[in-house]
Formats: sequence, structure tokens, C-alpha cells
Amino acid sequence: MSTSTRFMKLGWIIALPALLFSLHGAEETYPHSTTETKSINEAIDAGCEFLKEKQNPDGSWGSAHQTKGLNIFAPVPGSHRAFRLAVTALSISALLETKGQDPSYQHTIDRGKAHLFEKLPQLRRATPMAIYNVWAHSYALQALHRLDRAETDPKEKTSIRQLMTHQVEMMGKYESIDGGWGYYDFRAQTKQPSGSSISFVNATGLVALKEAEMSGVKVPNKMINRAIEAIKRQRLPDHSYLYGEYLKYRPRRGINRPAGSLGRSHACNYALEIWGDESVTPEIHKLCLDRLIKRNGWLDMGRKRPIPHESWFAVAGYFFYYGHLYASLCVDSLPEEEQAKFQKQLSEILLPLQEKDGSWWDYPLYNYHQQYGTAMALMTLKRCQSPSMLN
Repeated sequence: MSTSTRFMKLGWIIALPALLFSLHGAEETYPHSTTETKSINEAIDAGCEFLKEKQNPDGSWGSAHQTKGLNIFAPVPGSHRAFRLAVTALSISALLETKGQDPSYQHTIDRGKAHLFEKLPQLRRATPMAIYNVWAHSYALQALHRLDRAETDPKEKTSIRQLMTHQVEMMGKYESIDGGWGYYDFRAQTKQPSGSSISFVNATGLVALKEAEMSGVKVPNKMINRAIEAIKRQRLPDHSYLYGEYLKYRPRRGINRPAGSLGRSHACNYALEIWGDESVTPEIHKLCLDRLIKRNGWLDMGRKRPIPHESWFAVAGYFFYYGHLYASLCVDSLPEEEQAKFQKQLSEILLPLQEKDGSWWDYPLYNYHQQYGTAMALMTLKRCQSPSMLN
């Protein structure tokens, strides 16, 4: 048997799970049953208990422990300040969305809020090359928006909005020179980040800034418009998005094709939609959601792999729960009568992946992975509940 033949056979063996999952994704779906909804509730309860138990003494979530040779580029200590604050913000958002009315979680949320107020004003990029703080500023804006909605004390609301204003200012400070945001700047030629913007970082920032605006915080129009244009420059005719603008001359590279874009297309679509792009229609959402369900195996094969982008279509593990979270937001924007199908499909993907300790994770990122994966899965499953279960 020739070497090429052996590799072809090996490729089919590796690809078989994705093909089988594609067949599963094509099955007919039905509205939620009581049993399915109860499973979602049980999973949410277990995930929230995991987050409560894993909160650090200082109110944060995650740490730089569990180091290994395969960990991503993360200059210390700044990278880990950004990671910890981003994961803390995600955990607060998840608990507010799922347990915001449960008194037994109030102390946990309050401790997390205190950590954000203490540490966020000090957050900067780790080095000119590592701009992970953009993730923390974005997710902090979303957590603060949820805290603002839950707060009734006028003084507390003022404090929250002041901290949100500071995060918006920091987003402006670390904006890429061509608009939008990245998380690396290996060129690092200027005080302002000079590297390419990254499509899904732009999307994350835009979603967060929309929520800041909803809380009454002023967001500069120029920054928004530049980020929108940066995403549009990375949008492809097949409704995929480039990984980053630096790949614009390689549009058919694996990571830029539909399977490689599964984890970020929904974030980009949703961000453009909420900022008024009428070209992102319900039909586009449904097309991309169907693509996510039917081709989910390609995304799943990257899950838990220790090296980023080593899987098919250069998929990285950390796209898994991120991608499904933003997909659930796209489902939310559909007409109500069209949501149940996708809610059921998303929940069927996530529920079996919950670990015995109540967590979800997709990429071994120091000791942050279970926390952020769980937070994202919880917020996704919350949006998979039928309206009757939310009352």
C-alpha cells in the first residue's frame, strides 16, 4: 500500500465522526418536552454549583496553575490578569442570567462584583504584543450591564456605569489602527495596536459595547463604525468570516471556509445585526445555524485538543462554547415561532458534554478553561429553555 493511500484511508477514519454527526444534525426536531427541559434545568443547577465552588477567595475565577509546555503565548503577569478578569466577568454574567433571583447565589455574585471593581481599573495589555485585555474589557462590560440591570440603588448604578465608561475608554485605547480589535500584535510598531483586527474579537467588542449603550453609557460612534467596517471587510460571500483581516488574500484557506468559520460566524452576524446591518436577515441566521448543527462534528473535533488550530480546518478548541453561545443569541433574534427547533438542537449538543463535576470545557487553558466553558454553556442553555420554563 502506498504512503498516499494510507494517508487517504487515515483521513477518512478521522473524518468519520464528523460525517456521522452531520447525519445526526439532519434529523427532524420537535418542540421541548418536559423531560428535556428538566434536563436543562438540572444541567444549569450543576453548572452553577460548580462555579460557586470554584470561586477563588478573592472573588475571582481561574488561575495560572496547571501550567504545561503546550500553553499559549501569555507574558506574565499581565496576560493572567486579563484571563482572570475575563473569566470572572463571564462567570458573573452566567450566574446573573441563571441564578440572579436565587438568594443563595447573591454572596457569590457580590464577591465577584467586588473583584471587578478592585482590579478592572488597573488592567492594561500585558505587552505590546499581547492584548488579551480586550477580552476582559469586553466581557466586563457585559457583566457590568447585567449588574446595572439588577441594581436598584441609584448610587450603585452610578458606580457601575462609571466603571463601564472606563472600559469603553480602554476599548478605544487598544483599538487597532484600521478599526476593530485583535488580541495579538506581533508587529507592534506603534503605541496603538498596529496588527490586524480579528473578526470575532471585533464581534465580541461590538456586542459588549451595544450592551454598554443599553445601560446609558456613551459609546463613540467613530469606534463603532470602524469596527463594523472591519468585520464587513472580513465577510465572505458564503457567509463565512475570515479569521483575521491579515488573511484577506487567502479567502479559501481552511480556517476561512464555512467549517473553519463555524465558531465565529454567529458572533459576527449577531454583532452586525444589533448595530443595524439589515443584510443580516433571519434567513442568514437560519442558514448559519443549520450549518453549525449539520457540520458540528468539524467544530467538535477541535474540542479538548491541547494545541490551537491543530484540528481540521484549523479549528481551535476554544471556539466550541464561544461559538454555541453566540449561536444562541442569533436564535434569540429569530421570530419566536422559529426558535424551538434550534433551541432543541443546541441543547442536545451541549447537555451530553457536561462533565461529572458539573463543568464544561473545550480547551486546556491553564486553570481558566472549566470556568469559562461552564459560564458560556450556562448562558447558552438558558437561551435553550422554552418560554414556559422561564416564568
